[in-house]
Amino acid sequence: MIGYVTIGVNDMEKAKQFYTELLADIDAKLLMDMDRIALIGRSMEEPMLAVCIPYDKETPAPGNGNMIAIHPGSTELIDRLHAKALELGATCDGAPGVRIPDVFYGAYIRDPDGNKIAFYQFGPA
Repeated sequence: MIGYVTIGVNDMEKAKQFYTELLADIDAKLLMDMDRIALIGRSMEEPMLAVCIPYDKETPAPGNGNMIAIHPGSTELIDRLHAKALELGATCDGAPGVRIPDVFYGAYIRDPDGNKIAFYQFGPA
């Protein structure tokens, strides 16, 4: 149902580099680059992440309570993506771990622009 989600960024080149490097481990790549907006994902037929300079050209601001959740496919990939995000300049917003036993494993970061990203897995860790 979701085609893509968009987050505002301050520096397009930095954001494209951050997300293409971070998500390369789950086969995502830059799919479309159109000046103030870029789409990153596996294909144009799957859900994508868009990074953009806001249309009104005002400073982007992460929404309180807004978060993008990415399902990489395993707890090992969650751990790896969380660590890689920190290496690329993100800040930790919740270390990888079991949140609800046998139900939910997750890790949380804030990207360089402050957008909250979760990596998650449902089921036993």
